[in-house]
Formats: sequence, structure tokens, C-alpha cells
Amino acid sequence: MGKRSVRKMLGRMVGEEPVQVTSAMASMSKLARLGALAQQFGYDYAYVKQGAGPRGDGYVMTLVPDPRPEARERATRNRARYPDAADGGALPPVAPEAVRLFKARIAYDLASRLTEKRMLWLAGVAFTLLAGAFAFRFRAHPTALVVAAVGWAVMMAVLPVGVFVNRRYKERNSAMLRAAGFAAVTDAEGKLRYVPPGGQLPGRVRALPRER
Repeated sequence: MGKRSVRKMLGRMVGEEPVQVTSAMASMSKLARLGALAQQFGYDYAYVKQGAGPRGDGYVMTLVPDPRPEARERATRNRARYPDAADGGALPPVAPEAVRLFKARIAYDLASRLTEKRMLWLAGVAFTLLAGAFAFRFRAHPTALVVAAVGWAVMMAVLPVGVFVNRRYKERNSAMLRAAGFAAVTDAEGKLRYVPPGGQLPGRVRALPRER
């Protein structure tokens, strides 16, 4: 983790307000490490979205104070043990398992941004525009339309594969979280999310039955 990113995050957490952490390079690993460290000081993951960086393809993660008693105790203990953490001093150790679970939560939410139907529609529109632009750009060549049509057909054929891969990716992260005791809930938008034992998402959510 970059020392600057750590100092910036911990400095903002002093006010016990929601904190946003960005990764311009779209690195889930960086966000997961920062999030796991934030847990040592009484914060937990809220949600993640895309939009950071000059091209808008990076990630923005929001962290919020964790009201659970064990989280408050952990924060008090670590603030006493590591008083200079926000100023570049020593940091509490972070367990690899905590980072792994944090990354699974981020990965699951990012993979769940769009429904499969919406994903297919957007990809289909994008591929159609791409093929159309290619055909228009090289319209002077006799074979341009044929190449564009074949390319469009190939891209459309692989769409179900992409949906299948995304589904398996979500299932893998979901299984990892359930095995660690995370509970399935629906957020205000009706999306399935996972929260740690005894925790909840910001705002009103509805708990779902645990999968057997």
C-alpha cells in the first residue's frame, strides 16, 4: 500500500464520517488492502463504483464507520497502540484472509452492477456501433461490409460466454463470503449484497435466507 494513500485515508477517518478511497488504476487489490486496514480502525466497506482516474475507469470505494461493538473496541485498541498511523507511523498488521474477503466483496459488487439482460443489451449496442463505424470508415473497400458483418456476428456469438464467465465469477466470490459467515441482503436498489456477521449496509436492507 502506498504510504500517501494510507495517510490520506486514515486522516479522513478521524472525523468518524464516510470516507472515499480511489484507485485510478482500477486495482481491486489496492482497495482491498486499504479497506482491510480501515477495518482495524473501526470502518467497514459500504460500496464501490467506477469513475476514478483521468479516463474514468478507476474505482471509488466508500467506507463507513462500523457500529458493531467489536469494531468499536478494535478501533479504540488500535488507535491507542498506533497513535501515529495517520502521520506515517507504524500500522497494525492486516491478516491476508481479511484482505481476501474484502476483495471478494468488492469483486462481487462490481460484477453485479448490471443485470445479465442489461449487460447483453449494452454489449450488443456497443458491438453494433463498432461494426458500423468500421464499415463506414472503410466503405471504399469492397470487402469492408463483409468483414464488418462477420466481425459483428463473431462478437455477438461470444456474448453468452461473457455472461457465463461473469456468472461463475460472482458465484465463486459469493461462495467465499458465505463460507466466512457473511449474510445475503438486498440493498435499496434491490441488488444482492453481502455483509459480515452482525453487520448491515448503510440504509435500509432486507436480509435474505442463507443458502444451504
